[in-house]
Amino acid sequence: MSLADAWRAARPPVAGLHLDSAACSRQSHAAMDAAARHARHEAEVGGYVAAEAAAPVLRTARAAIAALTGMVAAEVQFSTGSRHALDLLLSRWPAAGRTLACLPGEYGPNLAIMAVHGFARQLLPVDATGRLVLDEAAAALAADPPDLVHLTPVSSHRGLVQPLAGMAQICADAGVPLVVDAAQALGQIDCVVGGPADYAVYSSSRKWLAGPRGVGALAIRSQLAARLQPAPPGGDVNVAAQVGFSAAVAGHLSAGPAEVRARLAEVGALSRRVLAEVPGWRVVEPVEESSAITTLAPVAGADPAAVRSGLLAQHRIVTTAAGVERAPLELTSPVLRISPHVDTTEADLATFAQALVAVTAAC
Repeated sequence: MSLADAWRAARPPVAGLHLDSAACSRQSHAAMDAAARHARHEAEVGGYVAAEAAAPVLRTARAAIAALTGMVAAEVQFSTGSRHALDLLLSRWPAAGRTLACLPGEYGPNLAIMAVHGFARQLLPVDATGRLVLDEAAAALAADPPDLVHLTPVSSHRGLVQPLAGMAQICADAGVPLVVDAAQALGQIDCVVGGPADYAVYSSSRKWLAGPRGVGALAIRSQLAARLQPAPPGGDVNVAAQVGFSAAVAGHLSAGPAEVRARLAEVGALSRRVLAEVPGWRVVEPVEESSAITTLAPVAGADPAAVRSGLLAQHRIVTTAAGVERAPLELTSPVLRISPHVDTTEADLATFAQALVAVTAAC
């Protein structure tokens, strides 16, 4: 059975056409069943006893997340999602060292969290496409090193892949901590890099790993953790969601992370080839970009939000309309985004292209 067939068979039949994994992917039966079994166990023995019983599963999941991010298991903790993880991390940062460098295409909600915690921002150099220019970044960090670099290797508003490994090495050479928002990267590109000892990675469960909503992970190398303020006491947690996330990570490892990444890149290239000639829209990413995300910019006045609503209501096709708030320092007008997973076929993409033409004409 092919990877695509196995991935499809592991899930309930899709109600229409799901092209929105960068927002929230489709969970497997195994992930949903694992979460439900834990919830049932909580009802049988109480939440704390059930949590103790789930501890080995969660330890294994933390070790797996560590392997996918180049960490060690002791440095991985669960969060309620990516934004919560960044909030946890920045809230612990030393008060005297709050300057950071990030891309112009930084995710809007991340910028808001940075501002809340009093971080002054400087922008990393990029080329005309928005891709990080490594030699210029190295010179900038050498001339005026920030207290940390925050890098989003794959953004929310565009499927451009940033040179994570290269930037990690630059940060290591400059002695600058690197924090990576892997919400769109983990499961889609290789997130195992060398680089600085002062290194943290965070991600959500619900995107390319296809876990449940409301859970994520934060991994911090011990040298960086030692520099941070003590973590606040843990509060109530949704252990059932963590158990579901654990099952999703196990499924990803079983499928083969390298095979999944290769298939996602293949689906992304196929998407961009199929959509290249759709009237009224321009494909933003290069065809062979190693990402499954394809962004469509309107060239004839179409409203991406209205098109997204029409695709869902009339054709049961799930996409994302990304407004400028997604990347307020870079995005100048709204775009339409698709993010198919490994099971998407050329026929699916052709169906989407036809529906997009029809809905665009009607809007």
